[in-house]
Amino acid sequence: MGLAKFVKEKRNAVKLTQPELASKAGVGLRFLRDLEQGKETLKMDKVNQVLSMFGYELGPVPKSEQNHDK
Repeated sequence: MGLAKFVKEKRNAVKLTQPELASKAGVGLRFLRDLEQGKETLKMDKVNQVLSMFGYELGPVPKSEQNHDK
């Protein structure tokens, strides 16, 4: 599962709107929208601010064959 889908599903699971999650995570609404839309260039510290709301953080993961095609 990609990061964008993960964040959107977690946000929906806790019944938060994008503006509510952005406010609680301390990031801008535009940043959260970009994150959920899969923008490829985002600041990792801000991504971690959002992920920390769900008990997660960014970390290295092995590349899959699917990621090699990008």
